[in-house]
Amino acid sequence: MNFKINTVENKKGLLRFIKSQWNFYKNRPNWVPPLISERMKMLNVNKNPFFIHSKIKLFLAESGNEVVGRIAAIINNNHNQTHNDTVGFFGFFECTNNQDIANALFDYAGKWLRENGMSVMRGPMNPSTNDDLGCLIKGYEYPPVILMPYNPEYYHRLIEKAGFEKAKDLFAYKLTLETFVTEKMQRVQNSLRQRYKITIREVNFKKKEQFKKDVDTIKNVYNKAWQPNWGFVRMTDEEFDFLAEDLRQIADPKFALIAESEGKVAGFALALPDINQCLIYNKKGRLLPALWHLMTKKKMMNTLRIIVLGVLPEYQRTGIDSILYYEFLERGRITNFKNGEAGWILEDNVMMNRGLTMTMNGENYKTYRIFDKPIV
Repeated sequence: MNFKINTVENKKGLLRFIKSQWNFYKNRPNWVPPLISERMKMLNVNKNPFFIHSKIKLFLAESGNEVVGRIAAIINNNHNQTHNDTVGFFGFFECTNNQDIANALFDYAGKWLRENGMSVMRGPMNPSTNDDLGCLIKGYEYPPVILMPYNPEYYHRLIEKAGFEKAKDLFAYKLTLETFVTEKMQRVQNSLRQRYKITIREVNFKKKEQFKKDVDTIKNVYNKAWQPNWGFVRMTDEEFDFLAEDLRQIADPKFALIAESEGKVAGFALALPDINQCLIYNKKGRLLPALWHLMTKKKMMNTLRIIVLGVLPEYQRTGIDSILYYEFLERGRITNFKNGEAGWILEDNVMMNRGLTMTMNGENYKTYRIFDKPIV
């Protein structure tokens, strides 16, 4: 196939970059189209506060008038300052099943990263660990839940044949009321609540000042609880507020929970209704049809994604994480949410993986992979 690699230089090119994703998912019923307006906002370097400290370069592979591949090269300066390294990232990768096109995309992205002082290329990151990330390598038969990626099954082979090797696997667990809420689980979490005087309260969405205070509390928990994790980068205040305002539009206060031990904040967890169960019908990614599908198909949503769960270091052996999981499933029992997905979980997070499988009877049903490649 004859093709050429072009860079995206303007808003028109950005829109073409975003809309080209539809080229790669024809006849793939499990793909959930993104909202074009949300992607435009995410990749707008003047609106997304991620780009206050970082930068991005977009490339399109084009054959005639058709886009046959795309990639973003990303430099996350806060990541490199945090981890004292020179890792560049790739993301938003899409490609036909053609190794020559994939190799060319990685070469162009790698060259730009190398010219900007990077020595390793890592991904997929869209655009960071605080967003959706990873290449799906297990679980293609399931649609993605909210804010999780999905890709054709040949993508990991294109990446590997381009010289990348596994850096880390990320797991997603399926939880169901039938297997999760057992008598043993009820006894254990009741005992832990009494022993550590644990109470659970909802984030206040109604009062603006209280919501701001709760967001500040959550920000503190997030940045402290995830600090030891591989690849973690603290979110700036601007990034956190940007994300919180977006999530506020779809979050349900019943599933935005702050855990306290003896009156002191100990942890936080957020689960989001899986609106992808409605948006999967929004084939063109337009906002107004998306709202219509959300209104008319709301009763179809029966799954929550436990998107964030963090416990401050001093409380991490008190079982607060299992109590928060239990709260979500119990609250789901009295609504229409009968299933949950917990993810993503790092493959070497022994405590969390053990708790999800042994205590909560979770099924590890999806795996996502992050790849690395030296580019010097």
